[in-house]
Amino acid sequence: MVNTKISLCGIEIDNPVIPASGTFGFGYEFAELYDINCLGTFSFKGTTKDPRFGNPTPRIAECASGMLNAVGLQNPGVEKVISEELPKLSQVFNKKVMANVSGFAVEDYVYTCEKLDKEEQVGWLEVNISCPNVHGGGMSFGTSAESAYEVTKAVKAATKKPVIIKLSPNVTDIAGIAAACENAGADGISMINTLMGMRINLKTKKPIIANKTGGYSGPAILPVAIRMVYQVYEAVKIPIVGMGGISTAEDVIEMMLAGATAVEVGAANLIEPYACKNIIDDLPRVMEKYGIKDLKDIIGGAH
Repeated sequence: MVNTKISLCGIEIDNPVIPASGTFGFGYEFAELYDINCLGTFSFKGTTKDPRFGNPTPRIAECASGMLNAVGLQNPGVEKVISEELPKLSQVFNKKVMANVSGFAVEDYVYTCEKLDKEEQVGWLEVNISCPNVHGGGMSFGTSAESAYEVTKAVKAATKKPVIIKLSPNVTDIAGIAAACENAGADGISMINTLMGMRINLKTKKPIIANKTGGYSGPAILPVAIRMVYQVYEAVKIPIVGMGGISTAEDVIEMMLAGATAVEVGAANLIEPYACKNIIDDLPRVMEKYGIKDLKDIIGGAH
């Protein structure tokens, strides 16, 4: 028998597979397809202080080995997430959930995190300082060590639950930014968010996405994500949630060897709704194939 259990920021979960924010809604849509309690946990849709309609359409473009999206943090706002979405989720998911939070000012992050910190079902706060699709917010905090430190420090002062800071890959020194977050008290790092990209329509000769640029995700970015997780593992002592192009159980093992304690699966859910369930079901077979008895033993094993 193999052991797939891991501990993420002091909370034990059954396996390291976590659907990424923005690809799994608030869970109950997927609960119509399979029992989502097989998941380690999941990161729910990015939540902001106020409701957001998101970016104008079109906001998705297909690419070879991936996709571009510029949804723009469409969500009903934190009050409605607490009053409407979490009660619905509690009917279908009996584990702790990861709350993904975005903001446009430090005060926004603090307000939203403070609210969600009080919710019993929330286990972790995943603070997204890396959204590449919102003008004037989100990623601007994730592109410098100073601003990443500032957001982390403020959120940690206002909350009790583990805070995981989600980092952008669209920077020159992701390890330095991760270290700044650790110094500010972060309990974990999640990475990478999408890479900036663009497609152009040959007939109209204009960008396909109304936002012009979008976040590129999918299997093509896996090597970039592996490299960045490897670098950050050497720079920090706190756990890393690795993501970027993961679609198989083999990808999970590779990401963990690079230094991830857990992994998030994003674009794969949009192509194959059973992606996370299939990865979890296949994990014991792949562990046995490579002589792995306990997943905890391989974290950072490539170093």
